[in-house]
Amino acid sequence: MNLGKQFKEGLITNNPVLVQVLGMCSTMAITTSFFNGLGMGLAVTVILTLSNVIISAIRKIVPDKIRIAMFIVVIAGFVTCVDLLIQAYVPSLASSLGVFIPLIVVNCIILGRAESFSYKNGVAASFFDGIFQGIGYTVVLLIMCIIRELLGAGTFGGGILGPDLKGIQIIPSQFPAGMLTLPVGGFLVLGSLIAFMQWALAKSKNKEESK
Repeated sequence: MNLGKQFKEGLITNNPVLVQVLGMCSTMAITTSFFNGLGMGLAVTVILTLSNVIISAIRKIVPDKIRIAMFIVVIAGFVTCVDLLIQAYVPSLASSLGVFIPLIVVNCIILGRAESFSYKNGVAASFFDGIFQGIGYTVVLLIMCIIRELLGAGTFGGGILGPDLKGIQIIPSQFPAGMLTLPVGGFLVLGSLIAFMQWALAKSKNKEESK
């Protein structure tokens, strides 16, 4: 188990959003404020880590033919718990994210890691895989949130200080590019980040090959 390699894969070389291109629906839908991005990122990280651990622990006693159904049952259990906790303790976040919390059940990032990693590896490795992949997902969400909220609305931190607060006005209200807060803005920002990541990975690969 190489923790350094796993961390690098989760954050950069095998990032779930920018490299694997998974979880697109929630990535573009909820990244309009830092509060939403942080909440969704933490929720997915917790669910991904816990489901990875359980799936890895019981993988040898579950018949291969029903493994997908088992993945969904395990993930759904953790999603339900997290959803109820958010509704109880952070109702403003539950209201902002809406249906996207229950939809974590079918998030391709979690199902993909269950199938490709935790079902084939030990509990410890699966635990760290969940943590690092979750961090990679959360970092991308936060970058998108900062870009879209700051440049699109001119504010930062909306929802953090209270559900009715729009955040600190950084850019005067007449200057922001409001298009970035719309769905098309999500596509533009995400596409730009994916392109930048692919360029950076290709440049790094060429540099290594030239040595």
